[in-house]
Order: sequence, then C-alpha cells, then structure tokens
Amino acid sequence: MISVGIVGSTGYVAGELIRSLACHPKIKLDFLYSHSSPDVEVSSIHQDLIGRDLSFTGNLNYNVDILFLCLGHGKSKDFLSKYKFSNNTRIVDLGNDFRLKEDASFNGMDFLYGLVEWNKKSIEQAQFIANPGCFATAIQLALLPLANEGILNKDIHINAITGSTGAGKSPSSTSHFSWRNNNVSMYKEFKHQHLGEIGETLTTVQTGFDQSLHFLPVRGDFSRGILASAYMECDWDEKMLIELYADFYRTAEFTHLFDGNVHLKQVVNTNNCALQIQQIDGKVLITSVIDNLLKGAAGQAIQNMNLMFGLKENTGLSFKANYF
Repeated sequence: MISVGIVGSTGYVAGELIRSLACHPKIKLDFLYSHSSPDVEVSSIHQDLIGRDLSFTGNLNYNVDILFLCLGHGKSKDFLSKYKFSNNTRIVDLGNDFRLKEDASFNGMDFLYGLVEWNKKSIEQAQFIANPGCFATAIQLALLPLANEGILNKDIHINAITGSTGAGKSPSSTSHFSWRNNNVSMYKEFKHQHLGEIGETLTTVQTGFDQSLHFLPVRGDFSRGILASAYMECDWDEKMLIELYADFYRTAEFTHLFDGNVHLKQVVNTNNCALQIQQIDGKVLITSVIDNLLKGAAGQAIQNMNLMFGLKENTGLSFKANYF
C-alpha cells in the first residue's frame, strides 16, 4: 500500500482529495495534517465524510511515500523550507508555487508540470509534481491539439465561468451566499494568474507560439465546475478539426469529445473533461467543461500519483457524474 500524507487538510480541494483517496484501493492515509484543527474528527469539517474513522493531526511522518500539499498559494515553499521529508518521498503540490519554469527548482527539488495529457511519460518518472490550476487545465485541454499541430497562429479569445468553490473555503465578500446567489461577475480581466502556465505550455508544445491570450474569467452562481470557451480564426473545416482532436485524445483516459453541446452536469463529481469542437464562420470554437475540484485539482493530483507509482491511470477515479 502507498502511504499518503496531506498537508492543509481542511479546504475544499483537500476535502475532495480525502474523499477520493479514502476509496482508493492502493493507498493508506497516513496523516491529515492541519495546524488549525489537530485531533479534530475529519467529518466535523468535511461533513460528507461522516462515518469515516479519520482525524486531523498536528504531527508529520517524514517518510510517507507521497505528500500532497493543499496549502494556500505561495505557502508550499515556506512549508518545504521548514520541514524536510525523506529523499524517497514523492510530492504533489496543488498550489501555484512551482507551476512556472522559473519557480520549478527549489531546495534541490525539480517540479514537473503535471498536465497528464501532455506530460504523461515524464510524470511516470517524476518525483515532484506541480499540479496545474483549474482554469489552466480546462483551457489547455481545449487548445493542446491545435498547438501540437502548430496552427495557433491567431489571437485566442477565452471566456470561462467557475463555481464558488474555485474561490476557496475562506469567506470573502464575493463568495458570500447573499452576494454570489443569482449573480454573475467578471474578475481579473485579461490578467488571471493561470495565464502564465497556459502560455508556457503552449510555447513548449508549439515552437514559436507568441499569440495573445485574451482571457475573461467569470464568477458563477453555482458551487462547482468550469465551462471554458476558446475561439480564434481557423480555416480548417469542422470535420478536420474533430478528427484532429479525436486523434490527439485517442488514448486519453479522462478527456472526451462530445457530439453536441457540453455542460457541467456531464462532468461534475468526475475527473473527466468533455470537449465540443465547432467551426463557425471561419473560427474554431472549443468548449471545455471540467469539475474544478477534481480534474482541476484533487482528481488530477491522484491521476498524477497513479502514474508516478505505476498504477493504472484511472485507479480510484471511476466516479459517476451527479446528473440529477
């Protein structure tokens, strides 16, 4: 059995990670570290885990097989500077500390960007993984086949809406129910932090990529999920585009083309990404939907873990969407 430690165990992403790993047939939860809630029953914080004999702890086991960091953005470096784990411990960071190339090397550790649909073979050999961001995952899965073909030669326009869990568990003025309910708003227009990792991936995949990414993120009045749409000028016809995507994702475990309009109920509570490809008036329109807490965070982290330990990619991730 693979021994697992989770640090920062009380947030939304950590809750999904615990829920998923508690049903994983090949792992043992060694510790769930929380400096704010030591010795507290997990079900008192994550109430969907009622009946599980799990508690948070203030103690660390420095010899676990794999460590998941679910800390706030910018806090993983501080944690790893303070605590030293075994040379054999693998680490998956779900924050943004190591996603960019300039940040990937830290204290003798070299973090690999864990976008499975692009980096699968390298992930299988990696010890340290930087888990991609949620918006970044949905958008990159929409654009990867075009970049791989070298046809991202026009400015790309992206609009994506996310559920309130994307803002984290700590309350704020824009996550409060009274503000969020029956409300939609844009934020960080053209300047979202995930643009950096998206741009680096596209530059790696398509040599010479230098097009602008015009990204409008939107806060939605629902709990979870991301619907992203990207469009740009493209003279390929729709049949050619669909064949391109079908071939690129032919062996992808969780990324699927859908013949029809995609929507959140297809993917929420799963590690799947559903894609729709259209060619309209000289433009290609790609719509991508994921669960921001699973494929956009905890599920993708487990997918990375499975590859790192030589397990089947879908082990412990065979969830059904909550359609009704």
